[in-house]
Amino acid sequence: MQKGISLLSILALLACGNGEEASKQTEAVAAAADAGIVVPKGFTASIYADNLGKGRHLASRANGDIYLRLQYPEREGSIVAMRDTNSDGIVDQQITFEESGGGTGIKVHKGYLYFSTDTEVYRRKFKGDELIPSGERELLLTLPNQNQHAAKPLAFDERGNMYVTIGAPSNACQDPSRTAGVPGQDPCPLLETSGGIWRFSDAQANQTFEDGFRYATGIRHAVGITWNKKHKKLYAMQHGRDQLHSFWPDLYTEKQSSELPAEEFLRVDSASNFGWPYCYYDWQKYTRILNPEYGGDGDSIGRCASADIPLMGFPGHWAPNAITFYQGDQFPVNYKGGAFIAFHGSWNRAPFPQQGYKVVFVPFSGMEPITGYQSFATEFAGNNDEPDSPAAAEYRPCGLTVGADGSLYVSDSQKGRVWRISYSKN
Repeated sequence: MQKGISLLSILALLACGNGEEASKQTEAVAAAADAGIVVPKGFTASIYADNLGKGRHLASRANGDIYLRLQYPEREGSIVAMRDTNSDGIVDQQITFEESGGGTGIKVHKGYLYFSTDTEVYRRKFKGDELIPSGERELLLTLPNQNQHAAKPLAFDERGNMYVTIGAPSNACQDPSRTAGVPGQDPCPLLETSGGIWRFSDAQANQTFEDGFRYATGIRHAVGITWNKKHKKLYAMQHGRDQLHSFWPDLYTEKQSSELPAEEFLRVDSASNFGWPYCYYDWQKYTRILNPEYGGDGDSIGRCASADIPLMGFPGHWAPNAITFYQGDQFPVNYKGGAFIAFHGSWNRAPFPQQGYKVVFVPFSGMEPITGYQSFATEFAGNNDEPDSPAAAEYRPCGLTVGADGSLYVSDSQKGRVWRISYSKN
């Protein structure tokens, strides 16, 4: 593993120019050397842009432009458009635009830039090679307000469909919510309007919830979703439920609660049902388990035997916030077709250290993972990668996109840094 760029590379780059060109190379090398994260041998992590605001998801365009969605408006805008005009791996043009409120979802699709707030989805059309889409903002979808799990990530297929996560505003469908010993509502009424992924038109204006189709259910919250064009399938990363020990101390120890339940890697088909709130996935037992709110004891399966299972389970509370499949040509061949996942990091593993705060890679053969995950980019949180709390993490990876050149771009939600991770055979 290597951090930033090597001293030999720095000296070589500094030796190849003079005057203004040498100054630009010095700035580029300094940024690469201070990238602050660890990547595998042969890869280089450099700072593409910095101090942009609390970044969420990323999108890329075929001409190489990169777009960052901001959680809150910064500098009179909520989207940052970035262009590297001289191909040195550092942004040269950076413009913040779009006065609508901040959010999470952003995608380039069919010549439009799509973006979401917690309650709306908009799009603006590109004209030619312009950096900022000059088309008028069109309102495609309006959804009700939610008091938690409100982020609205986006994915698109080739058939005119837009997929939107509507997270459940709940931990385990209790009433009152998040209360020790309280059973879950059965059936859970929240599943009628949340706790899944809904499908809408990618072009129809002024849609509402009633215009959508519930594509999949039993998903507490999936911030990371993507459409795999090669597989023609939707994939998602589910955030597992919280606080097993806090609410059910007779059934779960603090250690068990810090590790359970799994964060789930899902392949999502129409009518998929992944079991929330009745079930969770135990990544150590490789099975779905009945939640204690519905009579579970940590081992019983019961009604969960019929729920769909994930492709893979990750340790609890890592908070998977983005997923993208690699179809570029820059990385070694073993990366082709595999999935990169950005984990935002935990908040509720105390009294144990928090974990996550990394980007991992899952190799695929066809439509199936062929091994477990591999840590790909680490030390976002700092040198030990296990902060006491999310606030103590230096950076938290949140968004991913593969650029036109095949590099992987990663966004941060703490300070607004964007990294470019590239590979060189030399």
